[in-house]
Amino acid sequence: MVDVTVRGAGIFGLSIAWTCARRGAKVQVVDPFGPGAGSSGGLVGALAPHVPENWNAKKSFQFDSLIMAEPFWTQVEATGGVSPGYGRLGRLQPIADQRTLDLAHARAVTAAELWQDRAEWRVVRTTEVGAWCPPSPTGFVIHDTLSARMHPRRACAALVAALQVMGVHVQSDAPDAGQVVHATGLAGLQELNTALGKTVGNGVKGQAALLRFDAGEVPQLFADTIHLVPHADGTLAIGSTSEREYDDPNSTDEALDGVLDRAIRAVPLLHGAEVIERWAGVRPRSKSRAPMLGAHPLHQGQFIANGGFKIGFGMAPKVADVMADLMLEGRDTIPEDFRPEASL
Repeated sequence: MVDVTVRGAGIFGLSIAWTCARRGAKVQVVDPFGPGAGSSGGLVGALAPHVPENWNAKKSFQFDSLIMAEPFWTQVEATGGVSPGYGRLGRLQPIADQRTLDLAHARAVTAAELWQDRAEWRVVRTTEVGAWCPPSPTGFVIHDTLSARMHPRRACAALVAALQVMGVHVQSDAPDAGQVVHATGLAGLQELNTALGKTVGNGVKGQAALLRFDAGEVPQLFADTIHLVPHADGTLAIGSTSEREYDDPNSTDEALDGVLDRAIRAVPLLHGAEVIERWAGVRPRSKSRAPMLGAHPLHQGQFIANGGFKIGFGMAPKVADVMADLMLEGRDTIPEDFRPEASL
């Protein structure tokens, strides 16, 4: 009596299962490695928007998903009793020079239109922000109120707990039943590459670190291309690298040392903070760089949800919504650039 089989218990798979179950479907989740075993088990959790300009379907989709995130995660926590560590606290970015400052002011104008007054992109003086502010050569920072933070592992645990309340458990093995969606991350992309004899997607290694540093309820920072995300549990995540070539997908090395050094230079308050964990994992990236959603190219009559890459957690609420529309109601609202054909 299963309506939906979700293969893969990363952020896409768990979110799709949750949304389908909330709509009344009988769901099973299958993953031989357990929930959050791949890149969804990382540390950083920076839910941040694209810049508000050159608007396209991908940016619009991500905006909608970031707006949906608060009620999505509130309901997950209320159902399962486990906090995902979500907080829409915004983000601060230092502004390096006059050209970047002019561009930031221009983007504040476009954000007012494109973000529909549901979030702000503001240029503010560093003196208005307080101690939790990266040094900025111009004396100004960008403060957007759309960015949010979460703890990836806690978010997966929160979804698992909420699904269990709904009678859905992650199983190591089970036969296909009902509508089937493959949300299998890197392994799913590698399956496509092998079967089709070409590169449809690949893995990009990321290294991150967790520091014992309680910054409180403050915005995340983006400085020197590094995300610094204060978590609700009194830790601070820093990351990450983007490595196309690597020997060991799960090891950390001098590349992470470099990220930590840059983070401390950008935010001197972190000097001396204890590094309590170093993490590495490989994130699935489709050839189109957008999530790959829709009919599965290999499995007739089945579906795919893959390619979350760096924005999987931010995209998850709307990815789950459109995949539930497609599988349960036959309603296809997937943007053209997100279809598997865009990467084939």
